[in-house]
Amino acid sequence: MNSQAASGHIWLIFFFFTSSAKGNLEIPSFQPGILYQYRYTLEVQLDYVSRLSLQGSQMQAEALVQVHLLWRNHAGEQLLQIQIQDLKVYHDSKHEKIQNVTGDPSTEVVLGKEDTAELQLPVFLHWNNGKVEGIYGDSGGRSQILNLKRGLISLLQFQPHSGTATEEDVSGSCQVTYVVSKDSIVKTKDLQSCTRPKFGFTSVNKIFGVLWQPTSNSFYSVHRSLIQSVLSEESYVVSPTLKSSTGTKITSRQQLKLVSSSMPGPAETLGESLQEALAGILEKHQPLSTISELFKRTCMQCPSLKTYLRTLGNRRVKMDVSKVSTTWQFHRFIQMLRGAKKRDVLQLLRKAPEKMVTFFIDAAVAAQSTASLAALSEFLDFSSQGQVPLLEQFLYAAAFSPQPSKELLRLVLDKLNGKELDPAIWETGIIVIGCLVGKLCRMKLCGLQEVGLGMETVLRRLRDTKENSEIIIYLLSLQNALLPETIPTLLHYAEEGSAGVSGTAVSALQRFSSQHITGEVKKAMRRIFHQKSRNYEKTSRLAAAEILLDNEPLPMDLTNILLATRELEAEMSKFLLSKIQTSLHSHHHPARKAMKEILKDPQINNYNYLSKAGSSSSFSGPLAVTDDMLSTFSLELLFTESGLLRKSVSGFMLRSHGHQLQAAQVSIEAKGLESVLGESNPEEEEEQELMAGMSAIFFDVQLRPIVFFQGYTDLMAKVLLSSGEPTSVVKGTVLLMDHEQAIPLQSGLQTVIKLQGALGLDISANIDINLWEQESRTSVKTRGGLAIDFTTEIDAPFFQATVKSQTEAEASINFDTSVRFSGNPVLMCLQLREEQLPYREIFTISESSPNQSITVRKGRRGTIAGRELSLHRANSEMCKILLTEAKEQ
Repeated sequence: MNSQAASGHIWLIFFFFTSSAKGNLEIPSFQPGILYQYRYTLEVQLDYVSRLSLQGSQMQAEALVQVHLLWRNHAGEQLLQIQIQDLKVYHDSKHEKIQNVTGDPSTEVVLGKEDTAELQLPVFLHWNNGKVEGIYGDSGGRSQILNLKRGLISLLQFQPHSGTATEEDVSGSCQVTYVVSKDSIVKTKDLQSCTRPKFGFTSVNKIFGVLWQPTSNSFYSVHRSLIQSVLSEESYVVSPTLKSSTGTKITSRQQLKLVSSSMPGPAETLGESLQEALAGILEKHQPLSTISELFKRTCMQCPSLKTYLRTLGNRRVKMDVSKVSTTWQFHRFIQMLRGAKKRDVLQLLRKAPEKMVTFFIDAAVAAQSTASLAALSEFLDFSSQGQVPLLEQFLYAAAFSPQPSKELLRLVLDKLNGKELDPAIWETGIIVIGCLVGKLCRMKLCGLQEVGLGMETVLRRLRDTKENSEIIIYLLSLQNALLPETIPTLLHYAEEGSAGVSGTAVSALQRFSSQHITGEVKKAMRRIFHQKSRNYEKTSRLAAAEILLDNEPLPMDLTNILLATRELEAEMSKFLLSKIQTSLHSHHHPARKAMKEILKDPQINNYNYLSKAGSSSSFSGPLAVTDDMLSTFSLELLFTESGLLRKSVSGFMLRSHGHQLQAAQVSIEAKGLESVLGESNPEEEEEQELMAGMSAIFFDVQLRPIVFFQGYTDLMAKVLLSSGEPTSVVKGTVLLMDHEQAIPLQSGLQTVIKLQGALGLDISANIDINLWEQESRTSVKTRGGLAIDFTTEIDAPFFQATVKSQTEAEASINFDTSVRFSGNPVLMCLQLREEQLPYREIFTISESSPNQSITVRKGRRGTIAGRELSLHRANSEMCKILLTEAKEQ
């Protein structure tokens, strides 16, 4: 019977018994002087979820299990001896017919003498009316073989009445539900509820984690208080959250069937207590845990850092971080560094070619082993001006860590404490502290001493400074942390701070989820938007309005915002109305329902309110949609009244299975350009210092803002001395996905799930202002190489199987802005272009046992055509004008 047929058989029987009259089950027991023999079979299969022309891995085992009673008391407690005999193991040999196979496949696995002898050692079960109260035996053997025995004993655990209970067995401490009839039991185990010793790790952001759907059902047949058979099935579908099609399915089936209960067995042992009985049987009756012992597979062919160092001096340096080949190297180095010693990591950092040092720093931070962090601490000198690029690389690598440790935060805090630092390193370090604190809190480690010290450092220095530039950096740190307890501090600076400080604080509040946007927050946002106590800069007011619109808005707030558009400047009014129109077109926007009700009022829904002149706009729409993911692109443009671009915000958001991630958000802001072009500011707006800069968020991490120029003198210097070279925003390799999870199967075999995904990222930005031609061009270019490795391993004492899927892709996205100031109105063209995207998937199945080894590979590749995204109609019309004129020149 195959696994699917067995599963259908179980549920057919389950339906029959639950729909018929339930009876009382006679409590099962074993009788003295009888040797009970059961035929035990085990089947485990590992497959891809996708329908590939690639066979999965399958292992089968069968044995004779002997059970006899050693001791009992009147309360129903029994001590049973259980022994495995004649174990035979087979693997599926379908791979023989497939090409690209290495090794010599054979059907039966040859067991070694030591394994056979250890398997035949008996274990002793303290059994109390169906419950496993304890296991005793030799604890000095291999944990894998002992786990098999635990799996066998777990089949004998049940309760003789219907209901739900928490039980401990090979899977851990789990919630189990029983449905009992006269001579049968159906047992359903909630594998999601199981708790067991900690093993592995996972990424903080669940969008970079793993989905798993487990089921476990067992059926017991009992006749005259004797267990006749047990059939147990479990299955797991495990996949990366972002791409379930590369997932794997694990199915395991165990069966225990009575074949003999007539052979004479050993006589019953006398004893008043269990301990006396055990003392008479075993010299050392060691109690054994019923929960499976988790372990890591030893990698015999993994490269070592020590070996790599021998050839480091002879290697040619050719490394482009945006290429997928570099990203795969990054994967390998993480594995090497996690097993390396401090002296070897330090040697690597000191002797590496100059162009590769940043790459090795990224890998050492991603590895996060004690040795790699110790080596980084010794190698990095935060007082050295010459190491500034390396120090910034280290800090950003720490910020992007998918699951940072307290040791990493401690290292950052120690390096920033009490030193004369380069201003850029100080700013980056403060921002990164907030990021690490926030991630550790989301890992439920907020109580750590390091976390408290990090947050106290930021808040204390924020209170002590009066410099607006420093306040902004501390507020950006709080934005990265996103701790609810810092909201009062952010509200204070949002209402009381200078224009730049207020805008930063309100932007930080925008990052909080709706549950933290309380009534107090909304009151403060109303005061800012409606300028109840003082005047606020327009970007602060608009951000405050967005908070009111995006977080369970009250009809009162929506009405007041619409009414306010009559009094606002034309561009602010146009921007807000565009934002409201976007919310109406989004089925999931929290303001949609209330806004539709308000717009039923003809005094508001009319031309006077909703048709404002202006160029400002807000746009949001889907970029890519798959079964697992929705990717959206948003673009916000705010112009000054004279037609110059005040601020543009472009963003990419990922949503998957209830989780979301700000993959990228680039904000370009310009102030005071009117004075350079001879324009005048509106009377109600104060004179602003000439400035242009950029702020970016990548993978939920706010980076240090970049200033293109500040002040007229700086602008002229950069216009005259400009090399035309773009400014690097981010360049390095980021470990996005880092997940390792052990799943003990009911049979005692162990499955380990590993997910590692890295992205090589090269983002640069350039702004070119031609004052004589009254033109400007802004370009943000993003190139990246993505490599994802998803592996499922099954380990038995005599058999190993691995199913691996590897996905790789290279992408390039360009976002260009062209503006001509000479005409009225100002013309601006936005272009978002995706270059063609080549990708490849490789699927590998490996099996190994003492007498054979098999590896099968299959791959597929493709290319997604490039495209230019159409943003909105007005933009398309302006682009036609500007691009046509450019061609004619």
